[in-house]
Amino acid sequence: MAYAFTNSKGVTYYLHNKKSTTSTGKERTLFFFSKEVKEGTLDSVPEGYQVVEMKTGLPVLKKVAANEESAPASSAPEEEGSAEPEASVKEGAEAEVPRE
Repeated sequence: MAYAFTNSKGVTYYLHNKKSTTSTGKERTLFFFSKEVKEGTLDSVPEGYQVVEMKTGLPVLKKVAANEESAPASSAPEEEGSAEPEASVKEGAEAEVPRE
């Protein structure tokens, strides 16, 4: 049975892989999602990867960092830019005061 992922819009995609050879002779495995079951379907997500849904609804495989593998994968995408930057002030520097 092929690995199926249903996105937030209700569309089901199936995980596939394809092996290709580069111009230098190295073998590379390509992973992709398709709406139809084709040759090269996979039964599960490869080890070291997780499925993430893009803003457009398309699923993609994302490599998991070594320290995150033991932690359970969250189904919600992470929000970027949610942390507020810290202000840095040099020692001995005076704050600028607006002049009228």
